[in-house]
Amino acid sequence: MISDSLSGPNPFDAMFASRHTVLRSADGELRRWPVNRWCGVEDVDAVEAESVDHEFDTRIADRCRGATIDLGCGPGRLVDVLVARRMIALGVDSSTVAVSMARRRGITVLLRDIHGPLPGEGRWTTALLIDGNVGIGGAPERVLARAAELVHRGGTIVVEIDPAVEHVEYETVRVEGDEYASSWFPWARIGLLGAENLSGCCGLRIAGTWEHGGRQIVEMSRP
Repeated sequence: MISDSLSGPNPFDAMFASRHTVLRSADGELRRWPVNRWCGVEDVDAVEAESVDHEFDTRIADRCRGATIDLGCGPGRLVDVLVARRMIALGVDSSTVAVSMARRRGITVLLRDIHGPLPGEGRWTTALLIDGNVGIGGAPERVLARAAELVHRGGTIVVEIDPAVEHVEYETVRVEGDEYASSWFPWARIGLLGAENLSGCCGLRIAGTWEHGGRQIVEMSRP
């Protein structure tokens, strides 16, 4: 996951530490987050939605061309898949816990804010925004614009969107576990029409879409 700032408590640290988390919106709606899946951990006691979807990860990796940067990589699940293919890959995340988990497994992940300086700006071939990361900070247009800055011309941004949303839904949420609750922070979910509108605003174009197991991906290219 990524956040707008590294200052103050990161709401995702406790989430990755416990792996049992829900997202509560200000209107009271609760959504379970598949933290085990994000961590690449198989859990026989987890609900089906938390099972690691290796085929989905493989399909994401198949669409990565050249050097790839994973924005909000968490513990580096997808970076690990790409490196196993002998590809150049780097993960970026602002959660100290997630980055520590990745580094213990030998996965190259930077503890950074994606809106701050990053290696290879404008030279990456592919940028990933998977697991809802496009909505972090409640500003998907800002996140997409940043991803566009990181890839070179002709590069691709692979974005997971929310099939339950049509346009863009902005909300205020907090992360909750059995014994903790984060402070409230802005969040957003984007659907296909929202992705089409935002891509144009960020100087990107839709190169393709695909679905797998109820998950929807939009591939954007930088002309």
